[in-house]
Amino acid sequence: MLFIDFILPWPLKNILKIDGNTGRERKGKRVEIAVLLKQVPATESLIGIAEDRVSVKTDGIKWVINPYDEFAVEEALRIKEAHGGSVTIISVGPEKTAEAIRTALAMGADKGILINDPASAGYDGLKTARILAAVLKEAPFDLIIAGQRAVDDDNYQVGPATAEFLDIPHISMVIKEEITDTKIRCHRTIDGGTAIIETQLPALITTQRGLNDPRYASLPGIMKAKKKPIDIKNVADLGLDSEHMGEPLTKIVSMETPPDRKSGIMIQGDSAQAKAAELVRILHEEAKVL
Repeated sequence: MLFIDFILPWPLKNILKIDGNTGRERKGKRVEIAVLLKQVPATESLIGIAEDRVSVKTDGIKWVINPYDEFAVEEALRIKEAHGGSVTIISVGPEKTAEAIRTALAMGADKGILINDPASAGYDGLKTARILAAVLKEAPFDLIIAGQRAVDDDNYQVGPATAEFLDIPHISMVIKEEITDTKIRCHRTIDGGTAIIETQLPALITTQRGLNDPRYASLPGIMKAKKKPIDIKNVADLGLDSEHMGEPLTKIVSMETPPDRKSGIMIQGDSAQAKAAELVRILHEEAKVL
């Protein structure tokens, strides 16, 4: 059963119950966690449009764990520390994506799985989700945690679509979670308030800012990460081909830089009244918006 309690500004309050059956039950208190991770350009990197006009220049870019996925890794580690279990990092991308997985292992994750696919940059969210779901169908898990979005493409699709392909519940934009026995209760942000949602495990949640503060990888953690396993596979190893994955439903047609902003002007005047009058004159006579 999926239980949703909306916390809205007083006096509004609604309660909605939705029945659902995951078809799976978790045994014991250990929590086997999978974290969906993407490697993206660092947000401080200077991004330029490549000559093909549908991708970005990659020369000189610093690649990092997607910031929202850092929240996912940190929350997985906290759940592991509280309940026991293991944390597996799963990613789809080119060979260099192993660097981001290794960083998550240095934070404390136990192992990684990389689907080495150089063509993944051209996939939309649904195609990536199909690949991730194929991996997860072969790996036991109680909880999947993903960032709510990736900061490079901002499509918000991969987490929810993966849950849909696995036929499990999904709770998005989580800022607090609590696991009790075979259930997880989450606080998620909504317009005007917070919703408290409870569902059976296994389930997938996506992270929002405020959930936690990701830890830094320690030197001992970095040394240990070198010995932790990363299982590198390709799409064919999962029994997938272009027919099973389908063609992307969306694609980038072209990229353009935003137009240069016009410089601002300073309103002159000896008093607030004079400045206000001058502003009205400019809006009426020059900008012609009044």
